[in-house]
Amino acid sequence: MNPDLNKLQPYPFQKLAALFRDVQPNPALCPISLSIGEPKHATPQFIKDALTANLDGLANYPTTAGSDALRNTIANWIATRFDVPIPDAKAQVLPINGSREALFAFAQAVIDRSKNEPAVVCPNPFYQIYEGAAFLAGATPYFLNTLPEDHFALNFTQLPEAVWQRTQLIYVCSPGNPSGSVMPLSEWKTLFEMSDRYGFVIASDECYSEIYFETKPLGALQAAQQLGRSDYKNLVVFSSLSKRSNVPGMRSGFVAGDAEVIAKFALYRTYHGSAMNPAIQAASIAAWNDEAHVAENRRLYAEKFAKVIEILNPVLPVALPDAGFYLWIRTPIADTTFAQALYRDYNVTLLPGSYLARSANGVNPGENFVRLALVASTEETLEAARRIAEFTRAGLD
Repeated sequence: MNPDLNKLQPYPFQKLAALFRDVQPNPALCPISLSIGEPKHATPQFIKDALTANLDGLANYPTTAGSDALRNTIANWIATRFDVPIPDAKAQVLPINGSREALFAFAQAVIDRSKNEPAVVCPNPFYQIYEGAAFLAGATPYFLNTLPEDHFALNFTQLPEAVWQRTQLIYVCSPGNPSGSVMPLSEWKTLFEMSDRYGFVIASDECYSEIYFETKPLGALQAAQQLGRSDYKNLVVFSSLSKRSNVPGMRSGFVAGDAEVIAKFALYRTYHGSAMNPAIQAASIAAWNDEAHVAENRRLYAEKFAKVIEILNPVLPVALPDAGFYLWIRTPIADTTFAQALYRDYNVTLLPGSYLARSANGVNPGENFVRLALVASTEETLEAARRIAEFTRAGLD
């Protein structure tokens, strides 16, 4: 067996299951889960219709590169959404089977094992796929703590020069998971300058970019254009329909950016990673071409955030994030104790922040935080918020 598998930690939800293993939740209350970032809003009917209308395509092997129609649709969407020139659909855009799979596979294609002790840098807290991808690519992950007192910014001074010299890949996530913070242009400028200095590739995870409240989040391609980097050197963006269009089961997204890097990644994908089937491609084209359902999606999230914050604000330090569908909340007691007791007494599941982070520089930046995914129906979400408020108030009295 691959010995690097021994470096993998249990996934956060495995840890959560272990935390709850011997706990009996309150049977008088129906269970409500806010732990997993899986959209529960209804999939738009027109996407389902496009999928079923193209089922005959299942009789054909799809190409790894996807159809020209899909790549052109994505290229046009990128240009419109981020106010950038239309990318070269053949060279700078590649459809993928969901951003999760591509974020993992990307490290396998990018990391050069022949170089001494390759390093991969990740934000902390983080999406655990980044860490697993680094280990199984033969690299060592290093973490940049993103802290509320720094507005969850990437503080590059946390790592020594020797680590940056070995860094081949950095994962960033904007809007961030779990904080919802959006990287400003100044932070992108610093990151691009460091990429030029050390030669590492930037993997920008933007799966939450279309869930925002007023201001559209700045995208990496957009930041690069504004800073005169029209070739997107060493930059690849990962996006997905899962959150934008409420179709996590479709596993449909794209990568876009540096043509040279994408060409190498496309070569890797001919050996690893099945192509998106034609019916999914047709449904994806329909989804990328429509913005009305995305606006309605944002309206529903905005409504839930406003009401949940109103309920929780008297007892917990809550604030509207820049974007995304998570609330990242500091707890008055240990995050694991908070989550376990809430589950036991009120049958509400949320995720302890420490399960989303690693200790770095003597700190686990997820400790004493919990992540709430406001993905359920408005009714369920507000009921969960009321239970959390009651639980917290009882603990404070």
